Amino acid sequence: MEKVAFWTIGLLLLGLSIGSGHADQNSINRSLLGPGDVLKILVYGNTDLTLETKINEAGKITFPLLGKITLEGLTPSAAEKKIADQLQDGGYLRKPQVTILTSALYSQQISVLGQVRNQGRYPIEGQRSLTDVLAMAGGISPDGGNTVTLIRAESEHFIKEEIDILSIFRSGDMTLNPTIRGGDLIYVAIAPRFYIYGEVQRPGFYRLEPNMTVVQALSTGGGLNQRGTERGVRIQRRDADGTLQVIKVRPDDLVQPDDVVYIQESLF
Repeated sequence: MEKVAFWTIGLLLLGLSIGSGHADQNSINRSLLGPGDVLKILVYGNTDLTLETKINEAGKITFPLLGKITLEGLTPSAAEKKIADQLQDGGYLRKPQVTILTSALYSQQISVLGQVRNQGRYPIEGQRSLTDVLAMAGGISPDGGNTVTLIRAESEHFIKEEIDILSIFRSGDMTLNPTIRGGDLIYVAIAPRFYIYGEVQRPGFYRLEPNMTVVQALSTGGGLNQRGTERGVRIQRRDADGTLQVIKVRPDDLVQPDDVVYIQESLF
């Protein structure tokens, strides 16, 4: 059931990516400008004031008549108003109409790495959630886990948060779906695995689903072959210091990441 749910999530995120490829103008206007952003500024009826420029590292641009103006931290709409107000307050124009077109929002980029279909850096325009960003990256790949790591810069340090994607879809609680900010790093780790060998139909390694029991692991491996016995199930597991332990288990015991499940041959 967990595996079906995971594939459903993958397909849903892949489908969402179709609608996430281009942000509408409203979402762009909610983006905050920052260093590196490329702008085209137009003043209606005054072509001599048309300017294509990049916001510098100090968060400023140099505009005709006005000199240096700080635009960092403003939305495009707020930046339009700021320039228009300064043109009017300075006595240069009466009720100027200023339009800002964002050619590239380099300051509002995030990195998506790990087990997604398309790793890379992506611009975020407007308000984007974690699932929006995963959709932009093509969705979680078949080998990806249910837990996503979000790393974010806060003042002079970084914070790390683990988000269970499966729980968001199960509960429908969008408060669990964080809003992504420029500079965020999102990492999808490979799904935890376990190994099964010995007297089973399909030995090998498999995806470890949450709360998977020994009997479910046996089922994933195709069940016992004619020589196998459930009484001969052992798990090889490394403890915290790396020491390998061999554990006799019951059918309802939980399998842990990187466990090796071994099925012995029946004596009879």
